[in-house]
Amino acid sequence: MGNRFICMTKKDVKKDVKENGSRSKRMGRSQRKLLAEEEFLHKQALSMALHQHQLSQRFDGSMSRRIGSTSSRRRNPTEDPLSNGKLAPEFLENIKTKKIILIHGEGFGAWCWYKTIALLEESGLLPTAFDLAGSGIDPTDTNSVVALVKYSKPLMDYLQDLPEDDKKISKAIFLCGTMVSNGQRPFDVFAEELGSAEHFMQQSKFLIYGNGKDKPPTGFMFEKEQMKGLYFNQSPTKDVALAMVSTRSIPLGPIMEKLSLSPENYGTGRRFYIQTLDDRALSPDVQEKLVRENPPERVFKIKGSDHCPFFSKPQSLHKILLEIAQIP
Repeated sequence: MGNRFICMTKKDVKKDVKENGSRSKRMGRSQRKLLAEEEFLHKQALSMALHQHQLSQRFDGSMSRRIGSTSSRRRNPTEDPLSNGKLAPEFLENIKTKKIILIHGEGFGAWCWYKTIALLEESGLLPTAFDLAGSGIDPTDTNSVVALVKYSKPLMDYLQDLPEDDKKISKAIFLCGTMVSNGQRPFDVFAEELGSAEHFMQQSKFLIYGNGKDKPPTGFMFEKEQMKGLYFNQSPTKDVALAMVSTRSIPLGPIMEKLSLSPENYGTGRRFYIQTLDDRALSPDVQEKLVRENPPERVFKIKGSDHCPFFSKPQSLHKILLEIAQIP
């Protein structure tokens, strides 16, 4: 990736805020500061993504808890862990899980977590994000990722390097993800909307034949306009721009693989699910079916979020992560 960053002086930040015109004038000082900091973070991420593109040349150009507050009950303002963007010290002391591993979805990379990483670090937590095989700037040829074991190798290597006395995974959080059951394929979650796997393979014009047309397809990728409608229907345009230069094709092998999940291992893990209620890639109905058929410990919901809440609703996502981290 390289060590390239864009640095802005305080004078540059003030100038950047001023140029937002009358909209900024109507904002309070804290809002203007938040806007400037977010703009600064985005420029860093976009700069890194563009630099990565030049280096790799591989980019393609419930139990329901509702977010308004993060709880279904009314929250007393004095109980809010976030006050003026700051985390209450007593709340931080109660956090049971301080190390958080952020795992991106298919086609994305570690780059998609830039807002979440900044918010978690400001809260005193220790987030880690990395690219899975064939994702982000990982040099693996996406067409060669034919099995889940290869796709997830960076994650498995990271877990194996943890000290032996560390509990490897204390909580698993599925963010509008394909939380499958034993014997299911991740693709099966989309079957009702995309049709059978056989139909998808025969009809889809988005398939990629990395090994030649006479061989089975190796991946797929939606056209950019369709991606915008499916994944980013509520996301800021600047984050959509970042995604357009950073997403890569999705390897077919891992999502077509039936998973073997045992009650002794997977069944004893603590799972939490975050639903996104304006999601067009994995509809709210499908997400509801997932948690109904394979119930997690608790379900949270983010109103007004598309398939990428780390872009469209970063503060709401952040509050949920903090709440889950605090659960003993």
